[in-house]
Amino acid sequence: MPMSSYYRNLREKIGPMAIFNPSVAAIIRNHRGDILFQKPQGSVDVWSLPAGSIELGETPAMAVVREIYEETGLRVQPVAIRAVLGGDSFRFTYSDGNQVEYVVVIFACTVLSGELRYLDGESAELRYFSSGRRPSLALPYPEDIFREVIGPTWFEQT
Repeated sequence: MPMSSYYRNLREKIGPMAIFNPSVAAIIRNHRGDILFQKPQGSVDVWSLPAGSIELGETPAMAVVREIYEETGLRVQPVAIRAVLGGDSFRFTYSDGNQVEYVVVIFACTVLSGELRYLDGESAELRYFSSGRRPSLALPYPEDIFREVIGPTWFEQT
C-alpha cells in the first residue's frame, strides 16, 4: 500500500525531515524452516522482512497481521515478539528523500492461510531463504532474531 493518509498529511507539513516511524516486521517460516523475505519495488538487490507502519488505533499485533496480508497474501498469527529495535542503525532515506527512523517490533508469525502473491504493489519479489543463505538486507537486523523461537512471549493481541 502506498503511504497512508496520516503520513502523507504529516509529510505535507514537515517535508522530508526525519521522523520516528513505529513499525512492525514478521519472521515467517515455511515447513523447512526457511524465512520469507521481500524484495521491494525499485530495489536492485536489497531485501527486507515483510514489514510496514503501525497505523493510528492499531496495536502492533494488528498491524503485523494487516501488513503481512497486504504485502504477501498470507493470513498470519503473531506468536512471539523476537525483538524491538531502533536507533541510528534503523534510519532510512527513501528514494523520494523522506527520512525515517524506525522503531520496529519484530514478530515471529505462523501462516494460517493464503498463498504468496503481491497485493499492494510494494513487493517486486517474495521468496523463502534458508538461514545460511539470507539475502542482503536494507536494515541491520541482529542475527539472534532469526533463530527458532524458544518459549512464549506475551503481547497485546487486539
